[in-house]
Amino acid sequence: MRFKIDREQFLKGLTIASKAIGSKSPIPVMMNVKMVLDEQGLSLIGSNNDLSIKTVVPYKIGERDIIRDAQFGSTLVASRIITEIARRVAGSELSFEIIDDTIAQIGDGRSSFKLNSVRPEEYPEIDLDPTGVQISLDSKVFIQMIDQTAFAASGKEQRPILTAVNLEASGDYKLIATATDSARLARKEIALPNPAKFVANVPARVLAEISKLLEGEGVVNLSINEKKILVSFNGTIVSSRLINGDYPNTKNIVPRNFNFFLEANSLELIAAMERVSLLSIERENVVKLSMSEFGVEVSSKSAEVGSAVETIGTCQYTGERLEVSFNSDYVMAAIRACQSEDVTMAFLGEMKPFVIKNAKDESQVQLVTPVRTY
Repeated sequence: MRFKIDREQFLKGLTIASKAIGSKSPIPVMMNVKMVLDEQGLSLIGSNNDLSIKTVVPYKIGERDIIRDAQFGSTLVASRIITEIARRVAGSELSFEIIDDTIAQIGDGRSSFKLNSVRPEEYPEIDLDPTGVQISLDSKVFIQMIDQTAFAASGKEQRPILTAVNLEASGDYKLIATATDSARLARKEIALPNPAKFVANVPARVLAEISKLLEGEGVVNLSINEKKILVSFNGTIVSSRLINGDYPNTKNIVPRNFNFFLEANSLELIAAMERVSLLSIERENVVKLSMSEFGVEVSSKSAEVGSAVETIGTCQYTGERLEVSFNSDYVMAAIRACQSEDVTMAFLGEMKPFVIKNAKDESQVQLVTPVRTY
């Protein structure tokens, strides 16, 4: 195996593949990146058994040569080290050659490295074949769906099912994505080009990583079966195991009727919460929203530090006087997820879950549970 490759494209491919390789693995050989050079280009494969990523560096991009002087072959090389070499060397092109099946020689004309390599036969078989339900989506729609839901999934492993985003299609032309950590909920509905029926609990961190890898324009192809989801785009395939178990039934959790409404400018509301929550150090950034016909205030109080209060100027409130306390981080994340200049907050009462939404976009909703203060 031998080739010369554009350093930037090589580094980009290694960075993508290495996202599936953990800092440690019970299977030592999986700390390596698998490299396969064939007529398609240079395939770079990383996996930790639950998550696998394959990305292909092509021979040409437009008229520009990316890979040249190629001799087909495959090998395994320590992922972290080869990625750092590609990141740090000064040259714009790297040469790579396997010597005696055991040494990978890498250089840019000034620096030269010899790494131990492993025969590719020792790498576990990775199944990257698309099976199950097939869907094609516009990548911008897919990114928006992830960005408006995945943040609300739990980051704690005590209840693994809550670390997932639940994707459900009921045999019609829509896909509903839901994420909750039991204190908040985010839901997004998108249109499907064809009817589909499936339920998949996809790890939220995997979807968040895919959102970063996607580059706006283009199409994302999804393949979903009982055990895994396969997402392919721009020469990259991401395969992830699904999380087992039944997702909590959240279908009727969002109230339909409300008694109090606040319409406010998103940026002003977030900025006010950020300022007053500076003093909210005793528990999870709790702030209080006080609303009446005379005005709207955001405040926080700490027995150790003091108190802060700020009046919201650009807003409109409908209803009787109401005070609601909540985790400001949750509410600010929900406001940002609405992706709109103005947001509507709708309340049932002081201790009832409330909704945050973009009045011009009925396809998504954010729900937050208030916090009891004493």
